[in-house]
This record gives sequence, structure tokens and C-alpha cells, in this order.
Amino acid sequence: MKTIFAAALFAATMGGISASAAMPMAPLSTTDTAGVIQVAQGCGPGFARGPRGFCRPMRMGPPPGRFCPPGMFRNPYGRCIRRW
Repeated sequence: MKTIFAAALFAATMGGISASAAMPMAPLSTTDTAGVIQVAQGCGPGFARGPRGFCRPMRMGPPPGRFCPPGMFRNPYGRCIRRW
């Protein structure tokens, strides 16, 4: 009986000491992301997720025009040039 009482008293004492020694932490705010930075939905710089979930390059600038006049071709920058 003495050992049970001594064990209970020891457990209560240790529980009280450890609880009083613990320092309360401030709750994390919902806007704090703890150093996690999202980069283009996991595709990396210059790429984003398409409608089917695959990584596609993001478009830079406006889309090119519909067509070039006869005898001219579109260069990689979207301008009509002649290829002689």
C-alpha cells in the first residue's frame, strides 16, 4: 500500500513539475506558412499546370496573329518575315 501511494505521489509531483516548467507556445496564424513557398503549382519557374494536370510553359506576351501575307512566314517572335 505504501509503494502504491508513493508511486502515485511521485507521478503527481513529476506531472505537476513538467507541466509548470513547460512554456506555452503562441498559436500559428493561418497566414504563416512556416517557410513553405509555392512555385507555380509544383512545375517550376516558367511552367504551370494545364487543364489535364501536366506542366506546360506559361505564355509570354500576347498570342500571335492569325496569318501572314502570301510569301511571308512567321518567325519565333511572331513577326512576318520573308525567307529567301
